[in-house]
Amino acid sequence: MSPATSLAPLLEHFFMRRLMQERRVSPHTIASYRDTFRLFLRFAQRRLHKPPSTLVFEDIDAPLVSAFLDDLEKERRVSIRSRNLRLTAVHSFFRYAAFELPTHSAQIQRVLAIPSKRFTRTVVRFLTRAEVDALLAAPDQRSWFGRRDHAFMLMAVQTGLRLSEIAGATRGDLVLGATSHVRVIGKGRKERCTPLAKSTAVVLKAWLREPARGDGQILFPNASGERLSVHGVKYLLNKHAAQAAKTCPSLKDKRVTVHLLRHTMALEMLQAGVDRAVIALWLGHESVETTQMYLEATLAMKEQALAKTAPRAGRPVFFRAGDQLLTFLNGL
Repeated sequence: MSPATSLAPLLEHFFMRRLMQERRVSPHTIASYRDTFRLFLRFAQRRLHKPPSTLVFEDIDAPLVSAFLDDLEKERRVSIRSRNLRLTAVHSFFRYAAFELPTHSAQIQRVLAIPSKRFTRTVVRFLTRAEVDALLAAPDQRSWFGRRDHAFMLMAVQTGLRLSEIAGATRGDLVLGATSHVRVIGKGRKERCTPLAKSTAVVLKAWLREPARGDGQILFPNASGERLSVHGVKYLLNKHAAQAAKTCPSLKDKRVTVHLLRHTMALEMLQAGVDRAVIALWLGHESVETTQMYLEATLAMKEQALAKTAPRAGRPVFFRAGDQLLTFLNGL
């Protein structure tokens, strides 16, 4: 019998060599995978009564992974989407292990066979033009923070950038001139340039004249001149959404996020007749099919409009099955 394989060095090589050196995945992906294995190793410690550093690869079998996923849903109350995200990280590690440990192919294939769960996709939520206007008017622009937050939200809703993209943008990423745009590195380390409207460019030009904080590189820094954190962005959006709700009550029932502003921009483009391929390119989507959710959202809007119209009178004609087999099939 061959000796057991220690899990610790294999997992370390997966992160350092596979993800960081070979695939050069984004810091966001590294953080997501790291958090997955933190949760998984703590679960394995409770279940197997072994410290994570003493686990061997043979301990990590399909029943343990399935139990971990069930625990995430039942005990931690995570969504199916989050459960699937954790499974993606585990699958990625086991695909790496398939090359490193071919003698464990049976164990590896059983883990890789664990399926993602299907879930009901909700209709994309977005802000109306009146809600966007109220949100942009909420910051007190007499203060440095107010001017920063106004410029941040305006750029977010006009460009549709992801939170990581806009929070990580630097002053050097802006090109302001006859054709203004912002350069970002998105998912998969793919670079793309997003045009800026003239009104947005004017606001950003004024913002660049503000005294720089920190090393002067970050476009929208916090008070210390460092990059805004996820919690910092959440705080500023919640603050201004609550203020905007005083003049626009419909905002009280909406959780404003950078992703909501991204959806708002995409839907406005779709309603303006912009081709789906252009929207996918603008948003940095891998596939045009990803924009299908915006089509579904606009369909829901049309159905709501239809419900408000007066129905036409019609005369129903009912089908009568003339065969017992058809009657059976129609009753299924």
